[in-house]
Amino acid sequence: MGWKGTLRSMQAAARKAEREAQRRQRELERQRKQMEKMQELERAAYEVEVYENRIDVLLSVHKECSDRLDWRSISRAAPPAEPRMIHRHEPAAQAALDGFEPGVFDKLFKRAEAKREELVTAVEQARQTDIEEYEEALQTYEQEYADWEATCELAERVLAGELGAYLDVIRQVNPFSDLAELGASVGFNVHSSSLIEADLRVHQEDVIPSEEKRLLKSGRLSTKNMTKTKFYALYQDHVCSSVLRVTRELFALLPVEMAIVNVVCDLLNTQTGHMEEETIISAAIPRETLVRINLDKVDPSDSLGNFVHRMKFLKTKGFRAVEAIDASEFV
Repeated sequence: MGWKGTLRSMQAAARKAEREAQRRQRELERQRKQMEKMQELERAAYEVEVYENRIDVLLSVHKECSDRLDWRSISRAAPPAEPRMIHRHEPAAQAALDGFEPGVFDKLFKRAEAKREELVTAVEQARQTDIEEYEEALQTYEQEYADWEATCELAERVLAGELGAYLDVIRQVNPFSDLAELGASVGFNVHSSSLIEADLRVHQEDVIPSEEKRLLKSGRLSTKNMTKTKFYALYQDHVCSSVLRVTRELFALLPVEMAIVNVVCDLLNTQTGHMEEETIISAAIPRETLVRINLDKVDPSDSLGNFVHRMKFLKTKGFRAVEAIDASEFV
């Protein structure tokens, strides 16, 4: 082959190598786009899951509740057992000392006395360890006994219908911590041993997401503004769910037979143009009625129809102010 043929062969080989590199480049680019698409789909699925979980959390507040406190059993609880001095470590150390027999090399190198002194020291250290463990157990017992005394005293006050004891229970147990995470706060007024009133300040409407998120058939994310009707319906269910939760917690903690729950939030006063605190729900909920409701299946807003309540709600505008129920009607 002449030099021209050789040159053409070299050029063809170079073009072939170039084409192979380009093909590999296109393949790698295709793989990159595929990975980006997979990441996009995974992000979309994650965002939808976060959105749906947020809605579920807001609408299922009433499904959780503290365990019911049996104040009669609490008042009869046995005191903690006082610890006894237990010689757990000293006997073994003493046995090692009593059984010590110096070996030939111990005698030869005059180490017997030093080893005996080590064992004597170990006995003293073991004795001190036993004392320290007993003193630690005694401190724990004294704290537990003080807690037992205070709890029994509180139980007796609750069983006697002492109104101050009811508030002490609420403060100590603090069952509304996760409601606080949702932006709510609760205040209380004990009217009698069987009736308690709660003022529940709830989140403003912005607790509800303003956008809906869902997955398309392609797996991609669809985001759109939530309709006013759906937005306010979700907010109503959240607020009513919170009403049920507060009531459940009160019934679990205290031997009351009725709870009045007033929900307050800031509403726009169209006459002044300012936000003002108003009552938007007031419900008187008897224990005997609430226990008959299947709270896992109930619609929170519809559930208030089981009780004497006041609520004014417009589908496209939300809550309007109502007058709170007068607790004196039920005392």
